[in-house]
Amino acid sequence: MKIDSVATARLVLHPLTAAEAERIVAREPGDGDLWGEGYPGDGDVRANTGLLRGLAERGDPGVFRNYEIRLDGVAVGGIGFHGPPDEIGVATIGYGLVPGVRGNGYASEALRAVLELARVAGAAGVKGDADLDNPASHRVMEAAGMRCVAEDEQLRHFYLGF
Repeated sequence: MKIDSVATARLVLHPLTAAEAERIVAREPGDGDLWGEGYPGDGDVRANTGLLRGLAERGDPGVFRNYEIRLDGVAVGGIGFHGPPDEIGVATIGYGLVPGVRGNGYASEALRAVLELARVAGAAGVKGDADLDNPASHRVMEAAGMRCVAEDEQLRHFYLGF
């Protein structure tokens, strides 16, 4: 299934193919890959390992996939879904940026865009979580319209229903 890139005011969210995900997992850029310093990070490798596993087990997830966050054509992070929505229609989100571009609102901008993708694709809602000691990630989700719905000894849990 061909999924189009998503353009925001400052970013392009590029939907990753299996071949691109394999290169990210191997941390070996191919011809034409423009990777910023620190990309891919450990979170990108984990997320794309999950994407590849999901492709093998369930097939193409449509819009509920991983996206490379590009700034001026250079990959500076990733954002995506942990798979298709669950049995009640809720998708789980994850994201990360290389340290050099954090603090500029890019993560919230990218998150707003993928939340809209999920809404248009028919998800009932989107959830995400962040470590208690990661207030920057809490602010990202809040800035994108998600609300804290629970907290445990390790994580703060966020949700946005449609």
